Amino acid sequence: MEKLVIATRRSQLALWQSEYIKAKLQEHYPDMEVELQEFVTKGDKILDVPLAKIGGKGLFTKELELAMLNGDAHIAVHSLKDVPTKFEEGLELGAVTKRFDARDALLSNKYASFEDLPQGAVIGTTSLRRRMAIKLIRPDIELLDLRGNINTRIAKLNAGEYDAIILATTGVQKLGIENEVKYFTPISTDIMIPSMGQATLGIEVTSNEEIKKIVSVLNDKDAHIESTIERSFVDTLQGGCQVPIGVKATILDDKEIRLQAIVGMPDGTETIKDDIKISIDDYETAGIELAKVFISKGAKELLERAEKVAFK
Repeated sequence: MEKLVIATRRSQLALWQSEYIKAKLQEHYPDMEVELQEFVTKGDKILDVPLAKIGGKGLFTKELELAMLNGDAHIAVHSLKDVPTKFEEGLELGAVTKRFDARDALLSNKYASFEDLPQGAVIGTTSLRRRMAIKLIRPDIELLDLRGNINTRIAKLNAGEYDAIILATTGVQKLGIENEVKYFTPISTDIMIPSMGQATLGIEVTSNEEIKKIVSVLNDKDAHIESTIERSFVDTLQGGCQVPIGVKATILDDKEIRLQAIVGMPDGTETIKDDIKISIDDYETAGIELAKVFISKGAKELLERAEKVAFK
């Protein structure tokens, strides 16, 4: 192929990720031209309403998918946590890249940790998963919605609208803006379990064998194993992106994987949680099996109630 077109959002982080993939592809295919085609998605346009109320994270992928189906682009680069577990006909996940730091992070100009936050402190986050995790450890915290790109969110923190905000560690690190706030503190997964696929890039492709072969060089074995577990867990629960689900698979060695998962109400009043070790040989079914355990404990009913709260 002489030229490959990448569909990308216009946000600074999305462009960083697409440029990263472009550079990786050109390392493998120096004679192939790689071009970025920029799009503004519905999720980028609606900044005053929580994602849970307008359709979830799939709002960041639809325009890019349409461009591929129409032949205007060959692949799209996404944060894997934003990629739904089901694809439109004619599209599929072509590769997942080496995982960056999957933890969430606390950003503040006054406080270095959750322990340091005063009673009734105000934290900015719209994520129902993060809200649940915060309420579990600090029920006194006041939570306010926070939308916009990373720079906008940090600007709101620096303007004094919040005592702290929660962002994905990897996004802040990729843009090199850790020093724009006084305290940048990654949060242990023991406290806040990440979203499925967090800190991994997913390369979406059309069902074209040539394109699939081209991007296959980007697939990272460990990230593939971890994301397969996480995505199958969420898919089996049929929870989607608009309910509080955290799941993190961590390869410990060539034999074992740690699997952490939680579902619950956004206010943390009810949760189902587990932290187990599994054989790496069972990675293709591990997420499904753990989801079945959660379902037997009432996870689907719990998530249905959580979804109703999210859409109020």
